[in-house]
Amino acid sequence: MNKIRGKRRYFKKLWSKIESHQLHVEKDAWYDLWHRHLDFGGLGNNSLKIRREHIKAHLHLYSRFLKQLENFNKPYQTWVCIHEEDSGADAIYVHSPNPNSEVFPLNLDYIKWDCKLPQTFNDLIDVTQYNVGYYESEIERVYYIESKILHFPLDAMKHKFD
Repeated sequence: MNKIRGKRRYFKKLWSKIESHQLHVEKDAWYDLWHRHLDFGGLGNNSLKIRREHIKAHLHLYSRFLKQLENFNKPYQTWVCIHEEDSGADAIYVHSPNPNSEVFPLNLDYIKWDCKLPQTFNDLIDVTQYNVGYYESEIERVYYIESKILHFPLDAMKHKFD
């Protein structure tokens, strides 16, 4: 593994982008599984410390998106995906009714909720504020994190009586 140079500058720039990022929540806006990757290059795969910093950044941007979406006048779903084996695939998603598809809300009933988080990042997620689940394929495990106050959760049947 090569040592990554300029980490301080890299993360300063990343956090600056997060603090200034604005969703487009105008009257005519819509989202078709729109998503934002923060570690597209997969730097977090090189180091647990870098990986954790990217997960913190994803969660912080997710919180910012939730705040911005309070002004959105349409129904929406939003969540964070954390890929156990590939930090470059981690992303924050926003989905709403849109002209490209009639699939809203998404019902991802294959997610197993109320899972035990990996020790790698269990201290980064406040389970009193977020539902956490995972999907496991033959390739990897993907964690789904969503706010508990969403009107349209990813698995409507599971959360129907929460």
